[in-house]
Amino acid sequence: MSKPYYQSHVFCCTNRRPDGHKDGCCASKGGEHLRNYMKKKAKEMGLDTTRINGAGCLGRCELGPVIVIYPEGVWYRPKTESDIDEILTTHIQQGRRVGHLQLPPYEQP
Repeated sequence: MSKPYYQSHVFCCTNRRPDGHKDGCCASKGGEHLRNYMKKKAKEMGLDTTRINGAGCLGRCELGPVIVIYPEGVWYRPKTESDIDEILTTHIQQGRRVGHLQLPPYEQP
């Protein structure tokens, strides 16, 4: 079996909904800024086997901003650039979960 092109694939919700939508949207909660920061920081850290992508609605904007990392399928709710730094260092580089930022798959607003 061949090795995957990317070891990790990060999807950052950057969904936009109309102002006043009951669930809000990740874009208005900083999702775009955090995605852009994560892309820049991953490049600076030399994480060439990690792909950072913007994503449309991941279905959890009410809890956002949210990201999901595959192949593990781990969901996070980063709020700051330092949260992104911790996810990149701990999850991507070290292969460990960042429990206090993790969004359980069953969590509802």
